Amino acid sequence: MAFAQLTYRESLRDIECCLRAMKDKLYHMGIRGKVSRSTIAYANENRDWRIYCDFAQILIHQARQLYADDDFGLQLQETIYALDATIIDLCLSVFPWARFRKTKGGIKLHTLLDLKGSIPSFIRITEAAVHEVNILDELIPEAGAIYIMDRGYLDFQRLYVLHQFASYFVVRAKVNTRLKRLYSMPVDKACGLRCDQIVVPTGFYTRKHYPEKLRRVVFLDTGKNNRLNLLTNQMTLPALTISELYRCRWQVELFFKWIKQHLRIKAFYGTSVNAVKTQIWIAISVYVLVAIIKKRLKLDLSLYTILQIFSITLFEKMPVLQALTETDYKTKITSGHIQLNLFES
Repeated sequence: MAFAQLTYRESLRDIECCLRAMKDKLYHMGIRGKVSRSTIAYANENRDWRIYCDFAQILIHQARQLYADDDFGLQLQETIYALDATIIDLCLSVFPWARFRKTKGGIKLHTLLDLKGSIPSFIRITEAAVHEVNILDELIPEAGAIYIMDRGYLDFQRLYVLHQFASYFVVRAKVNTRLKRLYSMPVDKACGLRCDQIVVPTGFYTRKHYPEKLRRVVFLDTGKNNRLNLLTNQMTLPALTISELYRCRWQVELFFKWIKQHLRIKAFYGTSVNAVKTQIWIAISVYVLVAIIKKRLKLDLSLYTILQIFSITLFEKMPVLQALTETDYKTKITSGHIQLNLFES
């Protein structure tokens, strides 16, 4: 019993020493006292979110330059964008300004992701009720770029604007999309392709809004038993490449998952619009900053691993490269005996 009490007291002393050391490190960093939640909430509510937005845009510009020559697997020279949106749920009683439905609150994060490096190039935070397709009106089409979108962005009038700017798109068609086949190209059904056709819209308004020809590529994903009916104005790439492009759209879903889970974006400090936007832009800045560090230091670690290392070495006085390349934690395999011999043979 006495031994157990002694061990417990020693553990308490160790904890007190660790807390005292942490306090000293915070003091040397300029933090003189305890940082309360209300202090962070006050700062988020009173500092304009545009400051963090502008800072994030500077980081995004640097990151896109670093990843400009990267290849994401399809060996294409064109810039490939994935456009999508996600809803960030908010408690309606705490955030009454973010009313989405009768008993639900939330905001929507619209993101245009550059697949070279998975760097967001365009971000807009709106009310959750704003439909995704409206964001196409805010984009400045880039000539020669390919925009990959889900069926929620199927609007022939807005897609024709992209076509007029010499931009390409790959969008999933809806079930009730009325199209007329003009002619078909041969496909290899062994790789999952079902058809490669040149079509035109047959509806009165769709034909009026998009008077040009379209290409329809149908791909069957046998692993998930999912049939992809894709529409594009890109007429030269192979049909299999078109289907692979659409499958790369899931990188923007991974970006949303990374932001929500690993940067604690669901727990907000402050309840105002300014506080919520501030924290979202700070999270995006952290994501892009980690991507810049990974590229400049030529690291093979994932973004999540780098962020985890930073979380436990934040107060350590060591170079960043040393913290990210330290491998002493790995298990070393030794050969022979690891215990001293008591008797010589």
